[in-house]
Amino acid sequence: MTACAFIGLGVMGYPMAGHLQTGGFTTTVYNRTASKAQQWQQRYQGNAAATPAAAAQGADLVMLCVGNDDDVRSVVYGEHGVLASMQPGSILIDHTTASAELAKELATACAERGIGWLDAPVSGGQQGAENGVLTAMIGGDKEALTQADKALACYAKTREYMGPAGHGQLAKMVNQICIAGVVQGLAEGLQLARKVGLDADTLINAISQGAAGSWQMKNRYQTMWNHHYEHGFAVDWMRKDLKIALQEAERQGLSMPMTALVDQFYAEVQKMGGSRWDTSSLLARLERD
Repeated sequence: MTACAFIGLGVMGYPMAGHLQTGGFTTTVYNRTASKAQQWQQRYQGNAAATPAAAAQGADLVMLCVGNDDDVRSVVYGEHGVLASMQPGSILIDHTTASAELAKELATACAERGIGWLDAPVSGGQQGAENGVLTAMIGGDKEALTQADKALACYAKTREYMGPAGHGQLAKMVNQICIAGVVQGLAEGLQLARKVGLDADTLINAISQGAAGSWQMKNRYQTMWNHHYEHGFAVDWMRKDLKIALQEAERQGLSMPMTALVDQFYAEVQKMGGSRWDTSSLLARLERD
């Protein structure tokens, strides 16, 4: 398989599609804002199309990376959606962080047309996408993953098969739940450290080597300490993801008080004007006074 289509050129999709093209996969892109697709085309010497269906025409693999469930449906269904032009034997891969219910719905729609399906949300943020070292949590047809794996490896260093359709999205929910708790704990710890006069670098050098260590601590403590939040995974996106996780928890009859509480903390950050701040801005909420 060599022909790919990539739908959605946001901060994640733009470099992901670029890695495909430079990795030897002839790639055609579509983006709702056409100028972004034209910019990508000029940078990577790939192809751009006017509709999702046109981008998917003749593609062996069609990747999506858009905003939410409704955005996914808008580029999949209808006369201009990718399913209108995808051929039997091709594979649809959704990298959007969306609901497990949507993944199951689209898996059924694809199966009816003889098209393979993978829900493959990714973790690693903009930096991971740009460096081609994302982690993909993958649900769907295992044989489809075998066929698509070489292309996915262009931007996802780690690719874990989680189970049938929807299980990739379920795994991503767990990922976001765990991040929310870790970031809140780090924010509270740094707040105390500053209050009592600890040196941040010395502190983190000490505690990051033990059980308290985390990716968030290693990669975000300095920017948090310096009140720098204009980077990384935005609060708006995190709230979207946590909403999906909390809705799934409700469907399963589970209580997730920590996740619900941190979600409300992020709502407060939004009210502070931090909708596009990095998720580590939970410290800004604690120190706003």
